[in-house]
Amino acid sequence: MDIYVYYSIRTDDAALARQRVDTLQQRLNAGYDIRSQLRRRPEEKNGLQTWMEIYPAVPAGFEDVIERAAAEEGVTALAQGHRHVEQFVEVTVCA
Repeated sequence: MDIYVYYSIRTDDAALARQRVDTLQQRLNAGYDIRSQLRRRPEEKNGLQTWMEIYPAVPAGFEDVIERAAAEEGVTALAQGHRHVEQFVEVTVCA
């Protein structure tokens, strides 16, 4: 299962948010042997950027791990509004 977390960050907070997300993802990468990624939409709107954290091939229940760690690292505090979490699984074809 892959997890995608997207949310808005104030452009003025982007440098601090980047540091916090880097710390968050380094922690999770080391603790769970994953290779997370961070992306953002190229455009800004009303002083906000949309960011997306990507966590590929994670175990069941990992969403709770991410959200707990995001709060502990101060990422949640910088998010403008809710952090939206979506889960995706690989498409398999039945013969």
